[in-house]
Amino acid sequence: MSNRILIIRHGNDPPDDRVNTYLHLRGFEPVTIRPCNGDPVPQLDDTWVGSVVHGGPFSVFDEEQHPFLREEHRWISQCIEHDLPLLGICQGAQSIAYVLGAEVGPPPSGLHEFGYYELTPTAEGIAEGFMTTPLHATQAHFHTFALPAGATLLASSELYPNQAYRHGMNTYGVQFHPEVTIEGFRRWQAAPWAAYGKPGAQTRLEQDALMREHDAAQAEWFYSFLESLFGSHSTTSEPLVPPTAVTSR
Repeated sequence: MSNRILIIRHGNDPPDDRVNTYLHLRGFEPVTIRPCNGDPVPQLDDTWVGSVVHGGPFSVFDEEQHPFLREEHRWISQCIEHDLPLLGICQGAQSIAYVLGAEVGPPPSGLHEFGYYELTPTAEGIAEGFMTTPLHATQAHFHTFALPAGATLLASSELYPNQAYRHGMNTYGVQFHPEVTIEGFRRWQAAPWAAYGKPGAQTRLEQDALMREHDAAQAEWFYSFLESLFGSHSTTSEPLVPPTAVTSR
């Protein structure tokens, strides 16, 4: 029985995120491609059991400038058509919304989310067990998406009301970054694109304080969500790696 899950990435960060941790410990074979670097996007067949489309710096509607996006969108369309478990994160969630005909782009407010922001589950998100209580989650974006036709809104934040949605039974998009570990966010804080000083962005001190308080709960929520979406191919009950303790760097 196949256990391959296609991972689409848009950068060269090391694979130390929670998606990779989960998939390896639960017996899946993650296959990572970077179409932005020239990797071909496969055709969907019965050797695939799921897919994750990660975030990145690209505007999903800019297919003329970035033709690889057309191939990513073709893959997303195939996953939706065949009801393959699919998770889009940030740019990935925007791509799914775009494929489903929704408007995507920067909001009129011009606000950024960069740091750890509180998400509030909708009544539907609570009823479905997607998120039952408010959760602080990692954010790094200034684009958003309209809710696709037929999709169910699952969570919102104060600055960006569309934070998570489900379409069909197995397609999910999240604007936030629950996959990002403490080490991963430390890299983002030091990146040249870090949005410090932009309207809505948190300061480094605010981020560090919220990270210490909320990272463990975010990890616990995300691993539970991945379990519900992808299940397990492992024959052991090996526990997931606990979150790393935060230092005051």
